[in-house]
Amino acid sequence: MELTVNGHCDPAFAAVREAFAAGFAAGEDSGAAVSVRVAGRTVVDLWGGPWQRATVVNLFSVTKGVLAVCAHRLIERGQLDPEAPVTRYWPEFTAPATVADLLAHRAGLPALRAAQPPGALFDWAHLTAALAAEQPWWEPGTAHGYHPVTWGWLVGEVLRRVSGRTPRELVAQLGLDLHIGLPLAQAHRAAPITAAPLVPPGPGRPGRELLAALGDRTSMAALAFVNPPDLLTPDLVADPRWRQAEIPAANGHGNARALAELYGALACQDLPGAVEERSAGRDAVLLGHTRFSLGFMLPGELRPFSPGPRAFGHPGAGGALGFADPDARLGFGFTPSRTITTLHGADPRWQRLVPAVYSCL
Repeated sequence: MELTVNGHCDPAFAAVREAFAAGFAAGEDSGAAVSVRVAGRTVVDLWGGPWQRATVVNLFSVTKGVLAVCAHRLIERGQLDPEAPVTRYWPEFTAPATVADLLAHRAGLPALRAAQPPGALFDWAHLTAALAAEQPWWEPGTAHGYHPVTWGWLVGEVLRRVSGRTPRELVAQLGLDLHIGLPLAQAHRAAPITAAPLVPPGPGRPGRELLAALGDRTSMAALAFVNPPDLLTPDLVADPRWRQAEIPAANGHGNARALAELYGALACQDLPGAVEERSAGRDAVLLGHTRFSLGFMLPGELRPFSPGPRAFGHPGAGGALGFADPDARLGFGFTPSRTITTLHGADPRWQRLVPAVYSCL
């Protein structure tokens, strides 16, 4: 069955439309959207498959970049000092970490050691208290390792205490079609997530070390992804508890248009904290080379999502992506409903879409 691509594409960016359509032709996409803004103007706004213009989807870790924008707004207003110890804002917090350590995945708290009770994933107060008391896996600031889920509670709790607003409320203030969770009245807009089978990396290939670590449920890497155990719930993103909760490292909902609007605006601003590298090198959790600024992932070996030397943004599990390139004044968003898991390197759809965008600039 031929899947239709709808929406608007500037003729000068026809190569992006072709690359987007190729994902459907290759069977990689069942429903998806891509959007591009350049110098404040939308040049691509496309969606395909059964999607409608207003369809949204779970964004997974793309959510981290959205919450990072909220952190930078508080920094710009002088309400949040990234170099301050976390205890200035969160007195119960016991690790000797700064706010910058939290934002740049240097806090040493990617996982909780103790097995969490069922339902803990949806209990903000329980998890923030547990993280405040947790012993870091490494001395904060001396190394970095991706905090796949705990990042949202750590950063979110600091922002909540500084602003008096929850992450959900802070993201709502952005005025975009981006949400932490999804209101019940809007559940009909959410595209179902389907997963492509994981193709394990071959012997000697990048990602093998991480795959082995994930096989040991007692390892730091495994605990980061499966504790609380609710994270193993089948079809978790369709669970009403997931959409009602605030899990601001992973349960954001939105679409490519909103991401392109967000990052397109950032690309036209001076935001040094977003482009300045704060962490780089071997990632203690992902066991590959990663780079981070204050809250944003930077393109690198593990996730080469943009050729721009000052690009910043965040990918999500399964292929969602949002990023800004200030040199090109470019904002990019891609949101699929079919997830493709790659332990190392770029999603195959990015490999077509991103070069197509840059070829049109």
